Amino acid sequence: MPYPYVLLSAAVSLDGYLDDTSPDRLLLSSPADFDRVDEVRASSDAILIGAGTIRADNPRLLVNSPDRRAARLAEGRPEYPLKVTVTASGDLDPDAHFWHTGGEKIVYTTDPGARRVTELGIAAGVVPLGPELDWHRLLGDLYGRGVRRLMVEGGGTIHTQLLRAGLADELQLVLAPLFVGDPKAPRLFGPGAYQEGRLTLVGTRRIEDVVLMTYRPAVTPADHHWLALACDLAAQCPPSETAFSVGAVIVAEDGTELARGHSREGGDPVVHAEEAALAKLAAGDTRLATATVYSSLEPCARRASRPAPCARLILDAGVRRVVTAWIEPDTFVQDADGNGLLRDAGVEVVLLEEYEGRAKAPNAHLV
Repeated sequence: MPYPYVLLSAAVSLDGYLDDTSPDRLLLSSPADFDRVDEVRASSDAILIGAGTIRADNPRLLVNSPDRRAARLAEGRPEYPLKVTVTASGDLDPDAHFWHTGGEKIVYTTDPGARRVTELGIAAGVVPLGPELDWHRLLGDLYGRGVRRLMVEGGGTIHTQLLRAGLADELQLVLAPLFVGDPKAPRLFGPGAYQEGRLTLVGTRRIEDVVLMTYRPAVTPADHHWLALACDLAAQCPPSETAFSVGAVIVAEDGTELARGHSREGGDPVVHAEEAALAKLAAGDTRLATATVYSSLEPCARRASRPAPCARLILDAGVRRVVTAWIEPDTFVQDADGNGLLRDAGVEVVLLEEYEGRAKAPNAHLV
């Protein structure tokens, strides 16, 4: 089941707190960073916060810039992103700003929580997820509603649950130059077993007196979806006794599919999957620099049928990340090591071996 691209956004003190314990909200970001957050909101299809954040902060959760709202309308999108909240109990304040500003709202809750929300007369769509909150069902439902980019603004419990479930694609963390020092104050992340290992720092930016750090997991939920699709594409290849059946998908940084291809596509007996997909994009397409190529088989490092192997085509296109399912066996080429060629050139290569069986299936007659 495909999910939206999930971006977690938060600001913390130097000692890791989201807020202090005073009655007033602690402002951690700078004015310029608040404007950056507004820009991220405007680029999102939906914004999600937990019910605890509604109770604690009473946010409006709007795109404040008139120009950004006008740009959304010009693109045929709603003026405001969909506003989403999550509550197990259904304990919500009907008078909160969240319900009375912006555009459409949805509440995801449990079956008992749905009854409570209905009793309160909350002006929002209500989606029961069963006896307990189910993040997989929630994200799948949002995707079915056309949400491709989901911004999650908190609170700490929501961020913790998504990271522990391995459902976050990106973390944008702002570090503010102050200390809270109160053990009773809310922290960003709670205890528990996290699926993510060491995150990858993909960017830093100074914004007035705060620092924005952007992290991504080595493997994201989107990686599983797109690599599974690449394996499915391999099954569409005309069978061959002299070449592997391979599928490939090229996906932009924002989660948009740019192109797809498979071996021997269009009746060409020697075209490779990555080659077929790249050929559908203009040379110099700037999106390729931050795109990911998903291929059911590692890109070839040597071939006799074309001047350039697929690993070289990927490098020449400027792609810096490749996800594959299966290392090329020595059936046709000895010690090919396309992944090694890519890594030596500085490309991030991810091997998801749990998809090897799906990648091999259309090639059972060869291996």
